[in-house]
Amino acid sequence: MAALGYGVSDFVGGVASRRVAALRIVIVSYPLSVLLILLLVPLVRGHPDPAALGWGAAAGVASGLAVWWFYAALATGPMAVVSPLTAVLVAGIPVIIGLVTGERANPAAYVGIVCALIAVVLVSKESPDDVTEEITGGRELRFDRRVALLTVGSGIAFGFAFVFLHSSAGSGGLWPLVSSRLAATVVVWVAALATGHFRAPTGKPLRLAVYVSVLDVIANVAMLYAFHGSMLSLVSVIGSLYPAATVLLAMVLLGERVGPLQQIGMVLALGSVALIATA
Repeated sequence: MAALGYGVSDFVGGVASRRVAALRIVIVSYPLSVLLILLLVPLVRGHPDPAALGWGAAAGVASGLAVWWFYAALATGPMAVVSPLTAVLVAGIPVIIGLVTGERANPAAYVGIVCALIAVVLVSKESPDDVTEEITGGRELRFDRRVALLTVGSGIAFGFAFVFLHSSAGSGGLWPLVSSRLAATVVVWVAALATGHFRAPTGKPLRLAVYVSVLDVIANVAMLYAFHGSMLSLVSVIGSLYPAATVLLAMVLLGERVGPLQQIGMVLALGSVALIATA
């Protein structure tokens, strides 16, 4: 459920970010997520434990940066490349941290890590995609250096957001998600003010921002409870399967195309996530 929620949310957020600046989407979706989670808090047993709130806030800071950079990458880069590459990092970082903290993986997981590194090289090749549908405003979508940096940065930040969210899972119920989304709201609001994008979108982008918020809440609630009593590495990589939904929607609805080497890289990226999931 978390992977599906993240995947569809990424697609919707990416489409919205091709119409308006990415920050204008998240300055609406994050505070709305806070309100939605607060409505759910009384329905779930838990109390605001200070440690859980702290880890939740750390996850919020990381996810705030991650979503900002990720949507910025999706705005000018091909979703079918950006999303799987981010997933490799989101899956790999928790596995490494899990191993360092005592979790043990089987040999297949190490094969997955090697496949992930190869996938990074292949997927980073320049995209030939020349999609010119109305949704892109006639812009050519390329995986250039800027998009690559944004993609890698968002993947690393997302990976640590999962690590922090795992640490917050416990008796706090949904309170860690409240502090997480509050912290994320502060991050994106400060960034929007600093870059001159502190303006709420209107029309269709505003509706898409609302959809992103609902999907974000569903995905994060599912992820938080998946972390209860489960291995960080296992849950994180299963949650990282979200590109399957993003890529499928991008290819079917937007007609995105990728080159042969990138196709091999995407298959390796998704395959590496599956292998790492055996950790």
